[in-house]
Amino acid sequence: MTDDASPSPDTLQLSIMAPAHNEEDNIAGLVEDVRAAMEPSGIRFEMILVDDGSTDTTAAKIAEEMAKYDWLRSFRMLDTPPGKGNGQSAAFHAGIRQARSPLIALMDADRQNDPADLPAMFELLKKENADMVQGDRSANRRDTVVRRATSWVGRTFRRLVLGDTIRDTGCSLRVFKTEIALQLPLQYKGMHRFIPVYARMLGYTVVEMPVHHRARTAGEAKYGVWNRAIPGLLDLIATRWMRSRLKPVKCEEVRPDGAA
Repeated sequence: MTDDASPSPDTLQLSIMAPAHNEEDNIAGLVEDVRAAMEPSGIRFEMILVDDGSTDTTAAKIAEEMAKYDWLRSFRMLDTPPGKGNGQSAAFHAGIRQARSPLIALMDADRQNDPADLPAMFELLKKENADMVQGDRSANRRDTVVRRATSWVGRTFRRLVLGDTIRDTGCSLRVFKTEIALQLPLQYKGMHRFIPVYARMLGYTVVEMPVHHRARTAGEAKYGVWNRAIPGLLDLIATRWMRSRLKPVKCEEVRPDGAA
């Protein structure tokens, strides 16, 4: 363990979490990236890695890192299909419920998101008095023509169907209030793609910030053009239906004297 023990849960400011499925070659680098970005920032943080049905040595690699850092925690998804995980949405849902701080940062475990952006996102949220800061990789990505075309189609459909103006809703890197995270329907597959638009549906303020994007150097990509495009369209329709059924749930106490 490190000499500087992790802060008390009562003083934590940020919970950073990433789901990992067969990311054995990325775990050590990911944890080091987070350490290098967060320890100098002065932000009191914890990191949560959710092992989503990995069949390689991901669990062992996480255990090695947990022996080094008190701020690193891990949870293992249960009831996963043989050889597969329950998916990113389900893993985020599970991890969010283990968070111990008022703010949550989500990211991928493949090291394409850069944790060095997190301190600035944390500060921007406070400066803008916002509820969520959503990362935008568009200025730093070097996608193929096909990938750019499918992204444009996706953004256009989201704008037409949902009125969604978020430029890069597919970017997992975001910092937001835990109270929002606990309301997201992430137990439904694919809903992680609509976190910022769902937050706005709930009445929260979402601002965007340019972030870095790095090429994957280890492991295998879990998504391609086709297994993102078609499911994404179906999820878009589902999100539209959910919005049409969304009802206010706020209430206030009524006292015996009639005062609210």
